[in-house]
Formats: sequence, structure tokens, C-alpha cells
Amino acid sequence: MSASRSATGKRWLIGALLYLSAVAVGVGSALLVLKKAPWLNPSAQVGAWRVNLHAGSVDADMYTRASVAVNGLLALGREETMYFIAAQDDSGHALRSNCNYRIQGSAPAARWWSITAYADDMFLFDAPNGHYSLNGDIAKRSAEGSFDFTTGPTEQPGSYWLPTPGKRGMVLTLRLYNPEPALQAAPQSLHAPQIERIGECL
Repeated sequence: MSASRSATGKRWLIGALLYLSAVAVGVGSALLVLKKAPWLNPSAQVGAWRVNLHAGSVDADMYTRASVAVNGLLALGREETMYFIAAQDDSGHALRSNCNYRIQGSAPAARWWSITAYADDMFLFDAPNGHYSLNGDIAKRSAEGSFDFTTGPTEQPGSYWLPTPGKRGMVLTLRLYNPEPALQAAPQSLHAPQIERIGECL
């Protein structure tokens, strides 16, 4: 009798472990897809920047809605806000926090805009100088109307600097609030800010 109970207990334990393993694999693969598989969502590439064409719209499918929820992006309607994400520089290399970059461009056609640096877990970097993003209110513009700033582990002289300590992946998010109707209709018409690496990575 005890041998039969022991065999039953072993079968139950093996079954429970297999079930838990299947759940872990299922949840892990789902999160991986939602975080790392942008091809599931209709998007457009503008320079180094990518925009999801359905985020915040009634056309968003279940993958887009789930990705928005998982990645913590509060996606409003396109007439209110547009989001452009860059995970690589203009040369096609993945953005890294231990590299210095210069980002420059002209003010987007929107009521207000900002560019924020995030670590690859979509949390802000520790910035002792309190600079987490650049926006249209504080950006210094040239006589031609262009702006520029830098990100990276080391401050560049004379530049507005977003510190990105550590050695990990990073992304830049460009938010446009109340973009002009022409840009809403054709996100690909954005004059995308350029992202250029400065020197060698640390």
C-alpha cells in the first residue's frame, strides 16, 4: 500500500512540475513576444525612429493593446499624442548606455514635444543632474531653429546632457502632443531627429 502511495505521489509531483514549467514557458514567451516582436504591430520607420500606426487607435488589435499594457505606454489617440521609439542610431547600431550620442533635429510639428532616454527595461536612468528628457520648452535652438543634446556616460562640453550610466541597452522615446493634422495623417513625414554616436563606447 505504501509503495502504491509513493508511486502516486511521484506521478503527482512530476505532473505538477511539468504543469508549472509549461506555465512559465508560456508566460515567458508571451512577454518576450510583446516586448521584442515589433513586427506584430503595423509600424513605420522614419530614420532611426519607429512609430506604431495603431497605438491609441480603435484599429489596435489584441497584440498592440497587450504590448501597450506590458510596456507601460499610455497610448492616447493620435490626435492627442504620437510616440516614436528609437532603439538604434542612424548607422543601424543598437543604442547602448555606455556610448555617447548626439541627437539633433528641428522642432516637430506639434504643440509640445519631448525626448526621453530609457534603459532597456523601460525605466528611467539614474540622472544625478536631474536631466531625464529634453522638451520643447527647455531646448535651446539655433538661428535656423534646430536643437541638439547628448546622452551617454560622460558629459559633452556645452551640451544639454542626459546621463545614461551602466552598460545596457537603451531606447529613446519622442512624444508629440497635439501633432499637426498633416503629421497625424502621415507619420512618415516626420523630420526625424538624427542620432549619431560620438567616439568609442566605454
